[in-house]
Amino acid sequence: MSKIFDKILKDVRIELMDEFDLNFQRKAFFEKSWPQTKHPVNRGSLMMRTGALRNSLKASVEGDKVIFTSSKEYASLHNEGGRIKVTPQMKKFFWAMYYKSIGQIKTNKSGKRSQSEGSKRATLDAEYWKSLALMKVGSPISIPERRFIGNHPKVEQAIKTIMDENMKEVAEYISKIMKKK
Repeated sequence: MSKIFDKILKDVRIELMDEFDLNFQRKAFFEKSWPQTKHPVNRGSLMMRTGALRNSLKASVEGDKVIFTSSKEYASLHNEGGRIKVTPQMKKFFWAMYYKSIGQIKTNKSGKRSQSEGSKRATLDAEYWKSLALMKVGSPISIPERRFIGNHPKVEQAIKTIMDENMKEVAEYISKIMKKK
């Protein structure tokens, strides 16, 4: 029976890892879409810009449990939402991003800002980063929940399906043994 239970846990680990990975493609926790960012950028979805969070997810079987972990310290903040406080290092980063954005703004021959889409985008980016850079150290920033891993009716259904399939295999195996005798 322990081999059967180990196989069930292994199947659950694989199936749920696939489902949780798909949440990044869906940009949702199953059917519940993630909130939009206040300032959209051209670098892709907030949760997929580098893929580091998605790639950091690991699943392991420990005893009678399947444990999901991430090596990224910000994983639980994104998954559950929360508040962070502005630090001096964050302010330096915000200013650096502001100056980078300002550098991407094009000007025309008369010295005025170009009306190209790229310049408009860079202007919006610069305004966004400046607003963050001007926040006082210790000011709170709210991070909305963007759940990608956790309990859900579809998780429970996947586990039930895996259990049913494995129990069916066990029943067929026992039936074959009984027929031989």
